[in-house]
This record gives sequence, C-alpha cells and structure tokens, in this order.
Amino acid sequence: MSSNNVPRPTDHAPRLTDDVLLLAADQAQLADQQRQLNGEVVTALTSAGLARHFVPRQWGGKEGSFLALLEDIAVVGEACTSAAWVAMLWAAHGRFAASLPEEGQRELWGGSPDVRIAAALVPPAGRAEPVDGGWRVTGSWACVSGVEQAAWVLVAAPEAYGDGVRVCAVPGDAVDVEDTWDATGLRGTGSHTAVVRDVFVPRRRTFPLAELMRGSDAQEAARCHRVPAHLPGGLMFCAPALGAARRAVAVWSEWAAAKGPGGRPNHDSAAVRETLAVASAQVDAAGLLLERAARRADTEPVTEALVAGNRRDAAVAARMLAEAVDRLFRTGGAHIRAGAGELTRLWRDVHTVASHGVLRLEPVAGAYASAVLGAEAVDAVVATEARTSAASRSR
Repeated sequence: MSSNNVPRPTDHAPRLTDDVLLLAADQAQLADQQRQLNGEVVTALTSAGLARHFVPRQWGGKEGSFLALLEDIAVVGEACTSAAWVAMLWAAHGRFAASLPEEGQRELWGGSPDVRIAAALVPPAGRAEPVDGGWRVTGSWACVSGVEQAAWVLVAAPEAYGDGVRVCAVPGDAVDVEDTWDATGLRGTGSHTAVVRDVFVPRRRTFPLAELMRGSDAQEAARCHRVPAHLPGGLMFCAPALGAARRAVAVWSEWAAAKGPGGRPNHDSAAVRETLAVASAQVDAAGLLLERAARRADTEPVTEALVAGNRRDAAVAARMLAEAVDRLFRTGGAHIRAGAGELTRLWRDVHTVASHGVLRLEPVAGAYASAVLGAEAVDAVVATEARTSAASRSR
C-alpha cells in the first residue's frame, strides 16, 4: 500500500499514527505469505495501546468503549486484516481477563497493561482437574490467534467431576504451539494450536466461563466489563472485515479510474458504475450497523432483545461485507484478481471473517427470532418444519 492510500487515524484512535499503519500495510503481504505477523508490527500495535483497551484502570488500562475499538480496528483493517484481527483479540482478551480475581489480574498486569493475551474459550476443550490451591490443566485448543506472541493464554476447560467450564490463565512459556494454521484467509494471524500438558494453575488465575458470558455483577465495574459477552462479541469480530472491505473498495476504485486496454477508462461501463454504487453502499451500510451496535453496547440497558439485535446486526453486516467484496471481485479485470494481488487477499480475508461461528447468520437469526417473537412461537415453527420435512422424506 502506498502512503497516499493509508487511512489516517480517527479522533477515537490518536495512538494509531501513520507510521504504525504504514508498517502494517507494508508487511501485510509478507504476513499472508509467512502466516504470522512481523515482530515490528506486533510491537507497534502493542505500543499503540490496543492490548490495554479494556484493561481495568487500576492497572493502567483504558476501560475503553466498544465504539472506539470498532473504529481503531477498522482503521488497522484497512492496512492489514490479519493485524487488525489479532489486535482486536488482544483487546477482547484483556476484557475477558478482567474477570480474574484481583490477585490474578495483578499477576498479569502488575508490571504493564500492555500485555498480549491469546485465548481459546469456545468450544471448551481439554480438562481442568481440581487440586489443592487450584486446577491442573491438560488439553489442546485449535485456532488460537496470535498465540506465539502472547505472554498469557486463556483456555477454557471442562471441570473434572463437575458440570462447569473453567477459564485458566496459563503463561505463554508453558504452552506448546503446534503449527497448524494454513487457512484461506487471515493467514497472518498465526492461529495455531495451543497445547497445555499437565500445568498447575492457581485459583487466583481462574474463573468460571459462565461469569464472562453473563458479565460482571459488580456495580462499580466499568461498562465494558459488565455487559454479557454476546452483546459486543459479533461487532468486534466483524471490525477487521469492515476495514478490509473499505480498503477493497479503494483498491477496486483505482482500477475503475484507470484506462483499459482500449484506452477508455474502466468505469466507462454501466456494470462497473453499478458495482461501485452498490458495493460501496453495502460497505457503508455495514459500517453504520456496526457503529449503532457499538453505541448500544456502550450505553443502552442490557436486555435479551438488545443482545439479540446486536448479534443480528453483526451477522448481517458480515454478510453484506462479503457480498460487497464478491461484487468487486467479479467485476474487476483479470489483473486485479491476481492470486498474489491485494484485492484477492482482501476478498479471502473478508470471507474468512464472515465464516466465523460468532457471525453465522443461522444461529443468530434463531436467537433474534426467539427474543422478538418468543421462544414458544419459534419452537412451534421449528417443530412444524421438522414434521413437514419428516413427512416429505417418508413419501
């Protein structure tokens, strides 16, 4: 990416200087090829304060807003989707770790709030066996983004001899990393498999997963720590794709403004002009949906309907972003669809984000329908559809 095309930081992201964004953009293709972020990019994003975004203020953190993080991550996503994804998770995992007892938080952040934390919480895996003073944890967790650059790794393991799931903070040097990440998109995230072998985790570095899912009950806790996980989860996961799709529109527009083989501009075509209008509107609309969801997560009273609405908006936004980059990819010339080209990488990245389980529309639509129509009504419809399907198969 040239310096003329690097997005400037917003008022909500003064830490994201042009130098940080240029570095991420310049290294984006290499990250895609090497399946990991460059060490300089990791350092720059950490120094920009993204890992401390949700860290409690008592440790020097920001206890920041979801809207500010959405804007920060979208800006980084315009430079490098993989960098944006990992930075978003550093922030999100700082919010998760705020559920630890104070003694455990001190162990993580007593020296600095800029601690990179990886996590593997859903689905839970492995086993946490209760022992004197804590838990003994063993297991293997796939798709742990940024695990090689993490000082700590949060893992969720079912409790032996119980029905609960316990989140345990394990030091990064006690985690073995298996090189397993070779996905189509977000290749630079280094989302490898984390393996923990019989590691003792003191009670101060654990908490029940259920506490994170429902949010803190403490009235003195910051808003970002009190909301349930599903309220902001989808919009944060979608933020890197928003930035990538905005960049895809910019890259494609450069091609559309250029002259084609016959000497006429590529936009001298109704199909090209229509693609620009529709794709850019889809990206803008997705951004508005996510911004509204972030504002609601920051300010509105938490209800089942609010959570379901935010989940819906994030999933629909992800679908819109994927459709927009699809439209651009189909309409662009052959050279813009080169395998190693920027638009191709952005297309792969956006589709990989949109395929994440948090952003899958089917379960989200079910939760939204239950919240709006009532669970009993939805269950009746599902049962009717099941009987109809069974009857059709029996004919």
